Amino acid sequence: MRILVTGGAGFIGSHYVRTMLSGGYPGYEDAAVTVLDSLTYAGNLANLDPVAASPRLRFVRGDIADPALVRSLVPGHDAVINFAAETHVDRSISGAAPFVATNVAGVQVLLQACLDAGVGPVVQVSTDEVYGSVASGSWTEQAPLAPNSPYSAAKAGGDLMAGAYARTHGLDVRITRCCNNYGPYQYPEKVIPLFVTNLLDGQPVPLYGDGGNVRGWIHVDDHCRGVQLVLERGEPGKTYHINGNAELTNLELTAALLECCGAGWDMVTRVPDRKGHDRRYCLDDSALRDMGYAPRVPFRQGLEETVRWYADHRSWWEPLKRPAAAPAPGPAPAVTGSMP
Repeated sequence: MRILVTGGAGFIGSHYVRTMLSGGYPGYEDAAVTVLDSLTYAGNLANLDPVAASPRLRFVRGDIADPALVRSLVPGHDAVINFAAETHVDRSISGAAPFVATNVAGVQVLLQACLDAGVGPVVQVSTDEVYGSVASGSWTEQAPLAPNSPYSAAKAGGDLMAGAYARTHGLDVRITRCCNNYGPYQYPEKVIPLFVTNLLDGQPVPLYGDGGNVRGWIHVDDHCRGVQLVLERGEPGKTYHINGNAELTNLELTAALLECCGAGWDMVTRVPDRKGHDRRYCLDDSALRDMGYAPRVPFRQGLEETVRWYADHRSWWEPLKRPAAAPAPGPAPAVTGSMP
C-alpha cells in the first residue's frame, strides 16, 4: 500500500507520517508514504528526521496547487491524506491570497488529479473554524458553514469543493474537522508553543482581549488516530468530527501553561483582541465515537509532556523564532527518494 500525504512536513501531517512509518497504525506497518510539501515557513524537513532513514518514505518538494506536479505524483497511490493548508488566522487577516491558493485551489487540483487517476479514498483534513462561533451546545456534522476569518473561509471553500467532487463525480472523499491541536513540532506562532517558548526564554506572553474565548483541545496524536480511523472505516462523502477531552477559555489555558512553566501572571501582557475573533467552538464527535474513537491523551498530561519537549528541543524551535541567527538553508531538491 502506498499513501500520499500532502503537507506531510507540517505539524499534524508529520506526526501522521512519523506514526505511520513507526508502525503505529495496525495493518499499515508495511505501507509506503510519499510526502508532498512546499516547505513554506511552517513546513520543516526536521519534522521528519525520526523517520528520515526509512526506505518506505519518499519526499517530494512541491506545491499542492501545481497541476502538472500533482497529476504526475498521484497515480500509483492507494489513498491520499490532505494535511496541506495555510492555517494561521492572524496571517490570513494580513494577507488572504496564499490561503485561497492552497486551501481552495490546491484542494481542487488534488481532487481532480485523484479523479483522473482513479485514486481514493481522499481524506480532506479540516477544522472546526468553518462553522464560525457557537454560543452554546455543539455542532454536528450537518451544521451550516459560517466562517468568519479568511483562513476559515478558505478551509470551508476546500471542504465544499471536496463535497462537490464526491457528489458530482462520485470521488471517494471523506472530510474530517478537528478542534485545536497541540503537541511536539508545532510551529511557534501558535498559542501553546508561542507561550511555552516565550516563557522558557523569560519573555512575556500575549493574551488576546478578555481571555474568554473558548476552544476545544486535542493532542495531535489523538487527532491523527481519528484521521486514520476515517481512512480505514469512514464512508465516502461523509464528514467526521474529531474532538479532544478539554474545553478551556484562553484564560484557563494561560493559567495551565504558566503553571507548567513555573511562571506567574506577571509574565502575561494583555493585547487588543483579534479582528472578528470567534468566541467559542465546540464539536459533537459522537459519530466517530460510535466507530470506536476516543482521545487517549489527558490534556494536563499532554500539556506537561509538550512543555518538556520544547524545553528539550531548543535546537528545533530557536531557529524558527530567531531565523536571522540561523544559517541560511541550502536549496532543497524538487524530488528525492527516501530521505538522506
